[in-house]
Amino acid sequence: MQLQAISPSRLPEALAERVASSRAEDGSPWLRVVLDGAPAALPGELARDVAEALRVRGRPTRVVAAHDFLRAASLRFEYGREDPDAYYDRWLDTGALWREVFAPLDPGGSGQVLPDLWDPVRDRATRSPREALPPGGVLLLHGALLLGRWFPVDLAVHLSLSSGALARRTPPAERWTLPAFARYREEIGPGETADVVVRMDDPRRPAWNG
Repeated sequence: MQLQAISPSRLPEALAERVASSRAEDGSPWLRVVLDGAPAALPGELARDVAEALRVRGRPTRVVAAHDFLRAASLRFEYGREDPDAYYDRWLDTGALWREVFAPLDPGGSGQVLPDLWDPVRDRATRSPREALPPGGVLLLHGALLLGRWFPVDLAVHLSLSSGALARRTPPAERWTLPAFARYREEIGPGETADVVVRMDDPRRPAWNG
């Protein structure tokens, strides 16, 4: 894959331009974009910057964090608090994301997106109200291990880290998750699956295939 250097300040603008030029393949009036990356790649920060660049272009945007759609602690920690296979397979409530985030943006949907569902710190429902995304708007879902789950995504962006960079930039208390990301690379191949790949080994010198 040929990657080109891009400045950190230019990256959100370039991604916003790519999003603005994309279309929903199923005829939905909304565009559904995933920014997939390990926490060390800071997908949430990039999602917020891209959202701001889209709003400047007149595109209403909703940013949703996958981390706000985790399962209850009793399910996440059934096999212990540091089980990488459970982190990979069981932590994310994919059914809730389908139901509460993606289904309202299907053709003929209501456009009423639930911004979050579960507070993993308090381990209870957030009870947030739904938020309207007008036709022509963009959903930006960010988080880890999001590809290969058959979400109806119109544009998938993967923030790539080499194994060494991921290990260096992951806090010691979270390094037990590293086998999950190794499994993700082997089973899903996000660098080949995504429409856009951004190499983030050095956040001061990103590169992308856009």
